[in-house]
Formats: sequence, structure tokens, C-alpha cells
Amino acid sequence: MTYDTRPTATPQPRRPWPGDTPGDASAPAGAEPEAHAPPGPAAAGDGGAAAPRPRRKERDPFFDNAKFLAILLVVVGHSLANLLDVPVAKALYIFIYMFHMPLFIVITGYFSRNWTFAGGKARKLITNVGVPYVVFETAYSLYDWLVGRHNLEISLLDPYFLTWFLCALFFWRLSTPVWQQIRWPLAVALVFSLLSYMSHLGTTFDIHRVIGLLPFYVLGLMLKPDHFELLKKPQARIIGAVVMLGGLAAAWVAKDRMNHSWVYWKNPNSFFGVDNVTGTAMRLAMFAAAVVLVAAFLSLVPKRRTWFTGLGATTLYAYLLHGFVTRLLQFTGWWGEPWMHTVPGTFAVMAGALVVGTFLCSTPVVRLMSWALEPKMTWAFTGLRRPALTTARTARHAAPAKDREPVGSGSPRP
Repeated sequence: MTYDTRPTATPQPRRPWPGDTPGDASAPAGAEPEAHAPPGPAAAGDGGAAAPRPRRKERDPFFDNAKFLAILLVVVGHSLANLLDVPVAKALYIFIYMFHMPLFIVITGYFSRNWTFAGGKARKLITNVGVPYVVFETAYSLYDWLVGRHNLEISLLDPYFLTWFLCALFFWRLSTPVWQQIRWPLAVALVFSLLSYMSHLGTTFDIHRVIGLLPFYVLGLMLKPDHFELLKKPQARIIGAVVMLGGLAAAWVAKDRMNHSWVYWKNPNSFFGVDNVTGTAMRLAMFAAAVVLVAAFLSLVPKRRTWFTGLGATTLYAYLLHGFVTRLLQFTGWWGEPWMHTVPGTFAVMAGALVVGTFLCSTPVVRLMSWALEPKMTWAFTGLRRPALTTARTARHAAPAKDREPVGSGSPRP
């Protein structure tokens, strides 16, 4: 909590409340939702003087609701990835993948608007994004080796499965001060993104996704609270519902006419056998569709506090942990069960994914895994090191005033 002026009374330490963790990197979405601080009650004192007492800010339930519903889409999407031979599953898969990660990235960018290297934010970037990336990149590689019986390969330069988002978020956050000073940041980011798909950049740091999805992060940086207020209006909810139904219908039509790998945002145009003009047009259409679907989805998010609002603060736990469940089902052959590859089986898998996603955001899981996702690591940091003064300048400032030679004194005056 910050203050514009120093309070007259000694501020009380902020007490955490259930679900109040920075696990949204969002983490998913990476910062605590904007909030307002209600005026504190006047404290009775001698002579009736009132001493304002600072109170903690309350999280905006709208964004926590959005993040929780979005993480459920992620878990469901990863579950449907193994059922693409079912037409309903493939249509839902394309529909979800068209906007679920852009949604997270836009929200993350919105809460990164004030990100700088000051105020301990750089440390938080390391502990809440960098360290979890190293931990889960290693954990998933070991898991793949032990359960999947593959060769052991741990590479921090080639993100495994879903850890790419942490890698990308680390670079996006570092670039925030740059985008905040460019006159047309969204246009510049979009040009970089389109150019990145015109050649093969390799798999290091999943660089195609880092650059390709950058416009969504920059878009979030450009948004203001008023933009979200527009989406909270009743008429926006009606329009949003119509748009989502239209998007689902479009996904049904596209399922047999579109290579679903487009929605991964990770391959150059040459991968799809198209020229750069066609590929660029496809990317622009995908950007437009994703932005429209993100806005439509947000218009349907509840504005008030619900039973799942508190879970929206811990979506990073569900994001990083649910992969162990989906990978286990893959390694053990469960995804090959015939009953799953039916329409009822598809909806049963989706229901199970919703339960798993909700559980992984719960308090017991957070308490058990906070050491990996939100490590304190105060021992690893020191005060900010500043450049030392030059020897001559240091000696001059260290010398007593009476021993210093007056400025401009060269030869003695006559």
C-alpha cells in the first residue's frame, strides 16, 4: 500500500486475507487487481482530534472473477487437446484457444502499466516469475523423464509445455518501460509481431510466442479503467453473449478448414505452407478475432463478489500444476479410452477439468506449493548497488573544506 502523503498515525501492518496472493502472473495475470481504499474511521483522541487510520485496499472482484474463469478455459483447453478426433471437442478447442491466452496477456499487461525497476518490483519479477520458471521447467522435465520414460533433458532455453508463458512474461515485464515511452506502442508491437512470423527464429525461449503475442501485452498497457467500465454495462453483456455464440459457430465451421496449429502462435508462416502476405493477413484476422472475443468474454464476467472470486488471486497455481494431471493421463494411456472420444465423454472430460482447475486454486494447494510459486528469498537480495564515484571525485569530496584549493586559483595574485 502506498500513500500520497505520510499519515499522521503509524500505519498498521497489512494483514493478508484469504486468497490475497500475487499468484496471478499471471499470472496468469501478474499484479494485484486495482482497488480503492475506503475512508478509514476517525479515531477518537484527546480534544476530539481525528487521526486517519489507513486501511488495506480491497481487490476488484471483476478481475479476480475474470482470471478464475479464464484459467478454467486453459485447463479445459489442454484437456480437449487429446480429443480432437471428436468434432465437438475440436470446435471447442479452436474456440477456446483463439482467445484464452490473449485474455490472460491483456489482463497481465493492464496490471503492469506502472511496472518499473524500483520499489522491489524487480525482485518480485525474479521470485514470482523467474524462480517458478526454473523450478517448473526442471520439475516438468524430470516428470517427463520419470513418468513419460523419455530421455532426461533439462533446458532453460527451450520452455517445456506450458512454462513458455513465464518465460514470455519475464521479457514482457522487462520491456514495459520502453513501451510506455513510445508514441505508437501498439502499432510498433504489431509490426514486430508480424515480422517475426516471416522467418524461422528457432525455439529458444519460444521466441515466436514472446514476440508474436507481444501486441496483446502492449494493448493491456494502453487500456484504462474506463475501457473496462464500458464492458460492465448491461447492453455490453447482451452484445458479448451474441459475439461469443458467433465465435463458437465460426469455430465449428473452421474446424475442418483451418490448421488448428495457427492458434498456438508459435510457428512461422512457412510452417503452414503459405507466403508471407497470406500469413500476415491470417495473423491480422486472428488478432482482430482475439481482441473481439476477449472483450466479449469480459462483458460476461460477474462484477460482484462470488464464491470463486478469492480463487482468482491464485490462478498461477492452477496454470502451472494442472499440466502434471494432463501429462499423467497422456503417459498412462488414459486419453486413449474409447468412451472419452464421444460427445458425452468430451463433456465428462470438460467437467473433470473444471473440478481440477478449481481445486488447484484452493487454499490447501496454495499453502502446500507456495514455496515454489511465491518464494520469499530475502536472503538472495541486497540493497541496490550504485556506481561508485571516480577516485579523484571521491578524494575531493572526502577532503576537509579548509584543505581544498579554491576554484580558479592558479597563480598567486600580485
